[in-house]
Amino acid sequence: MIGQKGMPPTFGGVERHVHDISVRLFALGHTVSVYARNWYTKKDITHVRGVEIIRLPSLHTKHLDTISHVLLSTIHAMFRRVDIIHYHGVGPSLLSWIPRVFTPNIRVINTFHSVDRKHKKWGWFARLVLRTGEWTACTFAHRTIAVSQTISTYAEDVYNRTAHYIPNAVSLPEKGIATSTITPFGLQSQSYVLLVTRLIPHKGVQYAITAWKKLEKEYPQIMAGKQLVVVGKGHYTNTYERRLQKMAESHKSIIFLGFQSGNTLQQLFAHANCFIQPSDNEGMSLALLEAMSHKLPVIASDIIENIRLIKDPRMLFRRSKSAALAKTLLHVLHLSAKEKKEIGMQNYRIVTKDHTPEKVVQQLHDVYTAVFAQPSSRDEVCVPKPRTVA
Repeated sequence: MIGQKGMPPTFGGVERHVHDISVRLFALGHTVSVYARNWYTKKDITHVRGVEIIRLPSLHTKHLDTISHVLLSTIHAMFRRVDIIHYHGVGPSLLSWIPRVFTPNIRVINTFHSVDRKHKKWGWFARLVLRTGEWTACTFAHRTIAVSQTISTYAEDVYNRTAHYIPNAVSLPEKGIATSTITPFGLQSQSYVLLVTRLIPHKGVQYAITAWKKLEKEYPQIMAGKQLVVVGKGHYTNTYERRLQKMAESHKSIIFLGFQSGNTLQQLFAHANCFIQPSDNEGMSLALLEAMSHKLPVIASDIIENIRLIKDPRMLFRRSKSAALAKTLLHVLHLSAKEKKEIGMQNYRIVTKDHTPEKVVQQLHDVYTAVFAQPSSRDEVCVPKPRTVA
């Protein structure tokens, strides 16, 4: 596995995805190695639940961290003569041509997690590079995997390549989760609205804060005693983080908890009143799936990736519109406990049907098996399927 920051996951959806599939692939009998960046994974971690962790250095800057680590990891994996190199993300896929040219017996898989070039944190040159990464992800791999149907359609429409849809997945939570680790934050069960995300512009935290402030001003009695809890931290986005803090500085009901994981994060999900996912752009949000697995009502922006998951149109709001988010949140806060439970159960059924790790890893195992059933040669590159010519 190449492209993720490391393992075990501390922050990042791709990192959680790689962790979850890797440990289950190992349980199926695969030998799995995950490449980690020195700054992300602790030195003493060599294995996680049977998965080998290989730490290598990187140029730890915004633009060179990923590509420098992917280059070293690719060369290292090629010398080890592994069977499969699985790249995660379009940025890392920029280098997927190297094993295709120099080690033709190694199969290459690329997972297309998100259309990263649309993220607001990137400048024009980075967007151009990421667009090139999309092309390489859809050209040099033996198989391209898309984590959403939207990305699968995008790959076909833009690059004339079939991308196998294998969705993200989350483990189902345990029952009877306590409140011991969230009580010190001053939180009580059902008293807060939860938002879990990286603090980067396209995730839309600014819309949630603006909507919350609007409701506090216009409906003080309804909002009394309620809190907006923002969980997560930025990644090379210090200016944006400071902007969010400035927006919320006079509102004590808006709480930033930074990065949280493990039992604390599970308790935050389990005892929230509802969950907000206000993103402008997503592949398939793991935080949203996790909220659904906890049977939470989920308020989400009306991007196509969210529409495919959230079946109740009352829970969707117009993307980038804080006023629309405020209206939807007010509606949810007015719902009875019975209505919220029904919405949460609908979300839970969607997760258990299509997004459990066992189902997803079996699909990935099938892709690996199919790749090995076909011949591999130095000249073979995944040629796009022929178009119908009128």
